Amino acid sequence: MMSCKKICSSGLVMLWLSLLVLLVDRFSKMWALKHLQFHEPFSILPFFDLTLTYNTGAAFSLLDSASGWQNLFLGGLAITVCVVIIVWLSRLSSREYGMTIAIALILGGALGNLCDRILHGYVIDLLSFHMKGWYFAIFNIADSAICVGAMLLLFCWVMKERKKG
Repeated sequence: MMSCKKICSSGLVMLWLSLLVLLVDRFSKMWALKHLQFHEPFSILPFFDLTLTYNTGAAFSLLDSASGWQNLFLGGLAITVCVVIIVWLSRLSSREYGMTIAIALILGGALGNLCDRILHGYVIDLLSFHMKGWYFAIFNIADSAICVGAMLLLFCWVMKERKKG
């Protein structure tokens, strides 16, 4: 068992951020299920709608039309990624702010989408951006956290490499 001192000095101190992402994601999806009609856009701005959709596939609906095996595969992959991320966080120093924030965002997003796969068999998406008839893939808060976390992680790695060279 890890001591409080070990947790507070490691990247695990950022698990609160993962929990926050998970809670905001779950709340937004529960709200969408209660207040939105499936595939009926609710306009917020000229370029942004809330549109309830279900994604049985991966990002950008990859594998969406597969026969069902993808849900088990993607769920198992999410569990594996979450375990790896928690171990990674435990090995990072809490002073590595960028890395720990990035990884915590990815973990929170992975957990949010994993909850959907377990509870529903698909991921609930609701954020729809569009312009002049062009629509970006509909996504959710968890997907956003994963993308922002991945970009921040990449930025941190680039900056770390620059310091070495």
